[in-house]
Amino acid sequence: MKRILELLAGAAIFSVLSMTGAMAQDCPRGDLDKRYCDADGDLIADIPTDPAEQIDPDTLIFAFTPVEDPAVYKSVWSDFLDHLKKETGKEVVFFPVQSNAAQIEAMRSGRLHIAGFNTGSNPLAVNCAGFRPFTIMASKDGSFGYEMEIITYPGSGIEKVEDIKGKQLAFTSPTSNSGFKAPSAILKADYDMIPERDFEPVFSGKHDNSILGVANKDYMAASIANSVKTRMISRDVIKPEDTITIYKSQTFPTTGYGVVYNLKPELQEKIRNAFFNFDWEGTTLEAEFSKSNEGQFLEMTYQEFWEVIRKIDTANGVSYACQ
Repeated sequence: MKRILELLAGAAIFSVLSMTGAMAQDCPRGDLDKRYCDADGDLIADIPTDPAEQIDPDTLIFAFTPVEDPAVYKSVWSDFLDHLKKETGKEVVFFPVQSNAAQIEAMRSGRLHIAGFNTGSNPLAVNCAGFRPFTIMASKDGSFGYEMEIITYPGSGIEKVEDIKGKQLAFTSPTSNSGFKAPSAILKADYDMIPERDFEPVFSGKHDNSILGVANKDYMAASIANSVKTRMISRDVIKPEDTITIYKSQTFPTTGYGVVYNLKPELQEKIRNAFFNFDWEGTTLEAEFSKSNEGQFLEMTYQEFWEVIRKIDTANGVSYACQ
């Protein structure tokens, strides 16, 4: 563990130094932070053209979105990370993160190289941390995504969305799409319901906390990603009858996977190939994500797939300004 911490600290120092040149550049960047450029207009940070600003770490750090217990997902990702090690010739370490904000800051400060950011965090990671997403998980037939659901428990007295007025609604975190951004926009636009004025908002921190909270009657209602609920039911963490769905949204893109912008281009290509040539059959990744009907990595672009999420952010008045 001491060695890992030393590697992380070293990566942070090197990354900060390598960013100095990019920060001084005068280039097109749209909503991106001033340290990045977007000359090709694809809405994500360009790879630095100066080799001196590119990094080639001996150890690659990977983090999965903090949706559920990080200890569980270290095991889930083990087979894929072994594959990634073979494809890149690098050591690969799973870095457990406890919050979306911590994950974004880890990449922004150079302590994270490869990641899966949740739906709502993708725009912030792209604009503030130089995240370059290129794939999402999909079913074997190519379908993908999840829906935001507002759930309650049997006997709560809540039978429709309007019944939440005067009661409590649990969100996950402000950066979560289905856990906060989408329900906030939908409740305001379709039901004229605003937090504090019409209901009591509380934050659970994670989707599994919200789902368990409703199932155990700690929260009267919650907005969640139904893909997380499906996996929890498959693992017998909750029973299907523990919750009732009173609202289901359109389909949203799920977790986006990618790399930090300043990895050497050839290393980025190796990582990209590792995602697309990974054989899911019989792996720990298949064992977990088949529960939500996922079985491949599908190529995508942030510009196209996250358009609806950016629109939701605009409706909520979300700014991508970086701290």
